[in-house]
Amino acid sequence: MTGFSRLAVLVAALPLAFAAVRSAPRPATELRLVKTSEEDPGTWMTEEEKFEKLTSKRIGFMDITDTMELETMGAALKAARSQKRAAFPSSPSHQTQANTLIKNVKQSNLQTWTNGLADIYNRYYRGSYAGTSATYMYSTVTSVASANSAITVKQFSHSYSQPSVIATIPGSSSEVVIVSAHYDSVGSTTSGRAPGADDNASGVVAVLEALRVLAEAKYAPANTLEFHFYSGEEGGLLGSRDVFNSYVRSGVDVLAVMNQDMTGFSPNNVIAVYTDYSDTNLNNFIKKLIPIYTSLPVSTDKCGYGCSDHASAYSAGYPAAYVCDENIRDSSPYIHSAQDTVSTVSFPHVLEHAKLTVGFLVEASYF
Repeated sequence: MTGFSRLAVLVAALPLAFAAVRSAPRPATELRLVKTSEEDPGTWMTEEEKFEKLTSKRIGFMDITDTMELETMGAALKAARSQKRAAFPSSPSHQTQANTLIKNVKQSNLQTWTNGLADIYNRYYRGSYAGTSATYMYSTVTSVASANSAITVKQFSHSYSQPSVIATIPGSSSEVVIVSAHYDSVGSTTSGRAPGADDNASGVVAVLEALRVLAEAKYAPANTLEFHFYSGEEGGLLGSRDVFNSYVRSGVDVLAVMNQDMTGFSPNNVIAVYTDYSDTNLNNFIKKLIPIYTSLPVSTDKCGYGCSDHASAYSAGYPAAYVCDENIRDSSPYIHSAQDTVSTVSFPHVLEHAKLTVGFLVEASYF
């Protein structure tokens, strides 16, 4: 796809963005501004109230306290993109190259990394193990990326003590394609056991294995490829909103984002593409990739407002998609509990998601 300069668009959007922010004085710093729908003006609540009223009840929400201007900047960006962007390809066209790489995807790595993440007592972004999980995530990504010296790995800091991690394979173009997953977890309480094996170690390891395969192959893409591992998703998409708020402000040209949140529990043995708060054209392209690069059929569903990190990219005006292991009705009953253990994860299913991730990255390298 042909790039375009959006600096003027963003500069023009900023005054409107800040004008849209509530003029009322901000409450004490321990309160957070939370939205549960696009129409919701937001409610100030404590971290404890966020968990009790929303997270524990599996209600989707966004904590916009530090990123109040994101939606307004994103709306301006979407308007500019609608006039400048070509459609996504009508079908995959780099199967030979992708399939050569996909042959190197290994299920054993998926199991090893899932065990490593699930062994951490919990990965709650404000909990006692936030730093431990952040260190594990950063060191693991760095180790995987070390096969190719061209790859950079960095931590993206937030207002809490659990940075996100971003690995970058530089391309000949500055245009960016992103695959992502969140690595934080939460249980039935904020301090309790939360192995988070399906939610979302399974998504993390699919992305990690794709990074490993491309790193060891010294893959040189046309578009720059980024691998995002977000923190704070369970607190209202905090990590991803911070990242995409920064990207919009900096004029980063993101062509597509494919987010994965849960890839290892699928009674119907499908790969699900969620169609709300996502880009229809990108969804349609990914639906064409699934039968090409995996052995599984496609399912579609809707998950509502703020259900995972793709919603942050979508709010920022970037084409975003959410790929999952199952529809809402048949999804894992164990998430957000001490029972979301490795024993509930189907690693052959995670393997199919890893294959899809490699296939997507190769195809998207040429957008």
